[in-house]
Amino acid sequence: MKHDAIIPETALGSAHQSIAHDSAIKHVSGRANYTDDITEPTGTLHAALGLSKVAHGRIRSMNLGKVRAAPGVVAVLTSADVPGHNDVSPTGKHDDPIFVEEQVLFHGQPLFAVIAETRLQARKAATLAEVEYEALPHHLDPLAARDAGMDYVTEPLKLRRGTPETAMDAAPHRIAGRFSIGGQDHFYLEGQIALAIPGEDDEMTLFVSTQHPSEVQHMVAHALGTRSNAVVVNVRRMGGGFGGKETQMNLFACVAAIAARKLGRAVKLRPDRDEDMIATGKRHDFVVDYEVGFDEAGHICAVTGDWHARCGFSADLSGPVTDRALFHADNAYFYPHVELRSHPWRTHTVSNTAFRGFGGPQGVIVAERIIEEIAYATGQDTLAVRKANLYRNGQLTPYHQPVEDQILPRIFEELEASADYARRRQAVLDFNAKGGIVRRGIALTPVKFGISFTATHYNQAGALVHVYSDGSIHLNHGGCEMGQGLHTKVAQVVAEAFQVDLDRIKITKTTTEKVPNTSATAASSGTDLNGMAALDACNQIKARLVRFLCESRDATADEITFARNRVMVRGEAIPFEQVIREAYFARVQLSAAGFYATPKIHWNRAEGRGRPFYYFAYGAACAEVSVDTLTGEYTVERVDALHDVGRSLNPAIDKGQVEGAFIQGMGWLTSEELWWDDKGRLRTHAPSTYKIPLASDRPKVFNVNLAEWSVNRERTIKRSKAVGEPPFMLGIAVFEALGMAVASVANYRQAPLLDAPATPERVLMAVERLKRESAA
Repeated sequence: MKHDAIIPETALGSAHQSIAHDSAIKHVSGRANYTDDITEPTGTLHAALGLSKVAHGRIRSMNLGKVRAAPGVVAVLTSADVPGHNDVSPTGKHDDPIFVEEQVLFHGQPLFAVIAETRLQARKAATLAEVEYEALPHHLDPLAARDAGMDYVTEPLKLRRGTPETAMDAAPHRIAGRFSIGGQDHFYLEGQIALAIPGEDDEMTLFVSTQHPSEVQHMVAHALGTRSNAVVVNVRRMGGGFGGKETQMNLFACVAAIAARKLGRAVKLRPDRDEDMIATGKRHDFVVDYEVGFDEAGHICAVTGDWHARCGFSADLSGPVTDRALFHADNAYFYPHVELRSHPWRTHTVSNTAFRGFGGPQGVIVAERIIEEIAYATGQDTLAVRKANLYRNGQLTPYHQPVEDQILPRIFEELEASADYARRRQAVLDFNAKGGIVRRGIALTPVKFGISFTATHYNQAGALVHVYSDGSIHLNHGGCEMGQGLHTKVAQVVAEAFQVDLDRIKITKTTTEKVPNTSATAASSGTDLNGMAALDACNQIKARLVRFLCESRDATADEITFARNRVMVRGEAIPFEQVIREAYFARVQLSAAGFYATPKIHWNRAEGRGRPFYYFAYGAACAEVSVDTLTGEYTVERVDALHDVGRSLNPAIDKGQVEGAFIQGMGWLTSEELWWDDKGRLRTHAPSTYKIPLASDRPKVFNVNLAEWSVNRERTIKRSKAVGEPPFMLGIAVFEALGMAVASVANYRQAPLLDAPATPERVLMAVERLKRESAA
């Protein structure tokens, strides 16, 4: 079957087929229900946050009299109204208050919440607060924080292998540089939202848009001063997450729950898009100082680097994010001697958080900058330098994990051929040699991305499968659906296990009532973990059915197979629903809780060594661009991508993930710019000031293919590989192609040294800089 042929949902469920997303029709027809679509209980109140107006300062006074007197206002909450812990720190550092108590640490930090009869009344009332501050010095970027003597928000990490000092001194050539890498707003289509409904005693039920229901459950319980078993968190689907709903929902859920507990009424909190962008964390931006030693042929001898991160006012997930940046600072290349150091600086900005790739992109792009520097210094095609430095199987990463499944040479070979790279690169060189205003660039870049949570205990999942007496199947697992097709893939696994049509399976909302202690749907591990847990549950039920049939049909286990809505017993085809009904009357348990924990992984952070990743996913992309050197504006002419997803569970969904990840990665590196003014105010806080890629920005020609021959060496679910995060870094090909176009104005004698994002302004300034330096 061709991978682009979409099979209807009702067809026989099978892994490795392009089954339609379970909610696809609902998405495009507007019938998919999100949290804001839930029918509100009678008497539901609405909350709005009052945000600080300074980046750093002490609160001298806060007069909320006008707020309380505003029309429709029922209550105003401050830190004094939190019955439990005034903290939503996901790491237990207790440094992330729900409401400020004395000291403001970033512009937009929540001071109080207004609860009113309508959302508009609450929002209007929140603007009436009279707050007097004692302004204190603020430091907004990582180097300013370093120079001001600010502290780290969490422990830094050092990865070291070999003797980089000696190797660097002995290298024939050395280059040192600095690379500024911008952050990124998640810009999920559905914003943060929470609906809290109080129950009997201390019970609280929440409907939220989160990637981590168990964490919301625990945070709400702590804030209310109760236990987790009193709190139920439900998620049917999200309108996007990208990491922005892994920890950031904690605040909104806790505010809604505290208000609901205090007032005994349902409370909904849905911030405006501006407030959402101002008050929630983003992708970490970095300033990276690097040095590389290399020989005349462009082979790397040694690499050292310091990753200075803007982490914000609290720890949040900055520890594991900055760790993962170092884990991916090698990308696909072997560093014979290496030392890498993270610097997670505290700044007076919103606390940065998880984002697709989780620090990995900020490591990968530095590896590509290093390759670029070497290529221009030695007068080579960047692709030649990339290929010369690729890992060979058995070589160790900076964290001492061997690379054992290197398939990039084959991916390079196939993509070079399908993208016609050699011919097109020569055509680009010939075009640029004519001079002129418009210049072209082309680049082919790889990605090697480690799959697993680096916090080892998160690598576990549970699932619950019920088979009802009519043969229908109820599936619930701990993963959250945010448009990525997780529910569809896990349902395919279940359908294949029982060999039944997919329409027999009902995928229900993720809820802490059914599967406890779940990990976040993050780290690209949603399908890996939950698919295996669901398969474990199915296998338990199937084993019981086989035992029952052996007894009732006088058969052996070898004589029983599941096949196409039937169970074959000694050659007799029995309808699946008949087998289930007979088993029910024989009192066979038709429900099972499945569980899975990722094997082999271990990590010693203190020593900087271990096996933090179960396996690696690979891919490569070739991008060609045109740049107007008078304005800095550019067009992406063509992109060819070849990505490794192992043996794909659902090729159509996986290709969609690659396409979306590429465009989001391209946006990070070209148009999505975060900008704070000198008062610490985020000024790019709305669609009018923050530019995500539009349909018109997509490549004119966009060819995406999966490496269909790839099979995961590890025992993952059906030998597939994760696809959520790895292809995000394929967008680096556009950034590198822009660099080649810029370098052409100086006849490729100098590295372009673009900072990210490469906005038209930055591209233009780089062109002018190279022209001046070339003329001098």
